[in-house]
Amino acid sequence: MWWRDQAFRLGAPAQAHLKVQGLSAGYGAFLVLRDLRLEARPGLTVIVGPNGAGKTTLLKALAGLIPRGGIVTLDGAELAARTHEIVRAGVALVAEGRQLFAQMSVTENLELGGWLLPKAQRAQRIEQAFALFPKLRERARQLAGTMSGGEQQMVAVARAMVSTPRLLMLDEPSLGLAPKMVDELLAAARRIADAGTTVLMVEQNVKKALAVADRGYVLERGVLVASGNAKLLARSTVVREAYLGAGASGSGRAAAAAPRG
Repeated sequence: MWWRDQAFRLGAPAQAHLKVQGLSAGYGAFLVLRDLRLEARPGLTVIVGPNGAGKTTLLKALAGLIPRGGIVTLDGAELAARTHEIVRAGVALVAEGRQLFAQMSVTENLELGGWLLPKAQRAQRIEQAFALFPKLRERARQLAGTMSGGEQQMVAVARAMVSTPRLLMLDEPSLGLAPKMVDELLAAARRIADAGTTVLMVEQNVKKALAVADRGYVLERGVLVASGNAKLLARSTVVREAYLGAGASGSGRAAAAAPRG
């Protein structure tokens, strides 16, 4: 794994600005995303939507895991299409399912986030990751596979932060977790963003995700139907009617009533 040779801190040295123009992506001949235009500015940007909307596909495309069309730039420079070059640019993805090594300890999993680092630097970055999730310090020697889902998600996020990304992408971090653990993870995402790492998160937990985010987008069937300030978006027709149970007019009519921001 690639890393930047610098003094470690929770936030990145410079907040990243991701800009996506005309992005299309899918699997083989099946196109999931069509002409997406969005931005992830410094802070926390969330993309919400139902199952099958294309949220995970979007992050896979940005991470270079599947082919994509359109233009993607990071701080004005075009983002490469190959995964290792994307990582080199300072982009990290915490994928759905966590992708941990179950038979390795918490510390060993974190070490993989900076395995090319000199030992002293790697230890320093792991210490900072423990500061982000104090519970992991108590479980440092525990095998990752024996932990709860929420604890495993903490390990996955902490491992990504060991590489000091400029842009952290989180794919459904609250999926299948207890409400208290959801709150802890979303609060951690907020702290990461406040410390200087740009965060792009996709979520199904619409209410809680918009509560911690700065900006939000609503994705339905591969198309963005609304966007804007997260707090205002949470009160918009498209979100209230389609996702928060305020009425039953359906997402199509709600989307028509919600301005794109």
